[in-house]
Amino acid sequence: MKIALFSDIHANLPALEAFFASVEQQRPDAIYCLGDLVGYNIWPNEVINEIRKRGIPTIAGNYDFGIGRAIDDCGCAYKTDEEKANGAVSIAFTNEIVKPNERAYLRTLPVHIKVEFQINQDKLNLLLVHGSPRKINEYLFEDRDEKSLLRIMSDADADIMCFGHTHKPYHRIINDNGNYRHAINIGSVGKPKDGDPRGCYVLLHIEESSSISNRDSIRVDMVRFVYDVEKAAKAVEESKLPNAYAESLRKAK
Repeated sequence: MKIALFSDIHANLPALEAFFASVEQQRPDAIYCLGDLVGYNIWPNEVINEIRKRGIPTIAGNYDFGIGRAIDDCGCAYKTDEEKANGAVSIAFTNEIVKPNERAYLRTLPVHIKVEFQINQDKLNLLLVHGSPRKINEYLFEDRDEKSLLRIMSDADADIMCFGHTHKPYHRIINDNGNYRHAINIGSVGKPKDGDPRGCYVLLHIEESSSISNRDSIRVDMVRFVYDVEKAAKAVEESKLPNAYAESLRKAK
């Protein structure tokens, strides 16, 4: 089974359209969205409706949670006063332009999706979250202490845990007393922060021989795709949003 996972579109319609073109070529058996449909660009309604019309199972990101409730807090961890001020402009702008029906949809999104496989009498739990199982806006960076990451996954009964929020993709395999757990950050479709301006999503391969006891029996492909970055950046510059968000698209930082 080939599962496509994507996240953190952040109202970037050109990136989402390029993602759909790319993922259709991959012909996945299933597709899931891990949230943060809105924020930082001008197309929150269009992004929501592109995902809705395809019937894609979607969980709430921290930005979706805030906008769905029309509050002025996206749950983002801004590091400087400038970032905090820019963030305040972004959430106010997004709250201003999101329509009632789209806002109501955001309020209904689940926090987690759990898929349980039974393969060769092995149970294999796939958990989809935005930040972490503990908190929608917890950042699980690649340098997270292994014991901490293992504890998070063990407490959530997750053999494979997929998440976004940091906008920096990675795949870590953790040995848990001879069994293996997979922590997968699926990157960002519309706001990469790993120095590569191309969008990113993941293809997760689960085969009939996949098992928690075989570390290599679960395959993860990080897929990068090109989109019209300038179109998205110029849309920011022609809006009320801070120009810093346009530069962050160009530089992927």
